[in-house]
Amino acid sequence: MAAKQNDAGSILNRITDMSVRKRRGRLKIFIGYAPGVGKTCAMLNAAYEEQKEGMDIVVGCVEHDARPYTAALLEGLELLPYIKISSEESSTKEFDVDQALQRSPELILLDDLAHANAAGCRHRKRYQDVEELLRAGIHVYTTMDIQQIESLTDIVYSITGI
Repeated sequence: MAAKQNDAGSILNRITDMSVRKRRGRLKIFIGYAPGVGKTCAMLNAAYEEQKEGMDIVVGCVEHDARPYTAALLEGLELLPYIKISSEESSTKEFDVDQALQRSPELILLDDLAHANAAGCRHRKRYQDVEELLRAGIHVYTTMDIQQIESLTDIVYSITGI
């Protein structure tokens, strides 16, 4: 009798998990006043806390700009491969939204919400990638500089000169 209860409980948990995943994902934005103030590190540290709780997490795109501390924080996290976009002028690596949707983690980490994707990507802007992930029920942690909010650009420039 106990085995049947466990089986029923297991089935109920799977059904509950599926209904939860069909809901829209949650978005958490780590905001700073300028590049290099620790937004990415804060995002990675928060992700480690979620991982300790058992959440399935992948890194979609994190720029560490040769900062050893940030690069070290990536250890132990699954990194999705980038998609390579080539043109006559240059070659670049971009976040692969298709790979992320196929992998379907609970949480994905994406630096730079305001990023403009290279020509050839599905969406022109990263925030559009994020919207698609959220619609698919994937939670997203991302970063952004306050200066990237259009209405605050002049104020931030007057304070920081950036």
